Amino acid sequence: MKLRIGDEVLVTAGKDKGKRGKIERVFPVESKVLVAGVNMFKKHVRDNSDRTKTGGIITITKPLPVGSIAYVCKKCTQPTRIGVKNVNGKKVRFCRKCEEDL
Repeated sequence: MKLRIGDEVLVTAGKDKGKRGKIERVFPVESKVLVAGVNMFKKHVRDNSDRTKTGGIITITKPLPVGSIAYVCKKCTQPTRIGVKNVNGKKVRFCRKCEEDL
């Protein structure tokens, strides 16, 4: 997976299309990412029996598929794909539009 925690992304599909946010968590096995403030859902929670948790309606963030988001380049500020190239034996990510290293 070429996306990392802290990358700014743009949602390209779904109910939150057009929103931007930073990646909080990556799930590489499932090919999903958790983006802050995007894909929010309400969940009804029951009181815990030993009263450690109060019940009510909470808002949770659910992961998005990687195919529904696009990386936003810091230099050209456009949604783009991420490429990988070898520089002195190390893998380096770069923007496909402006060729800038990430």
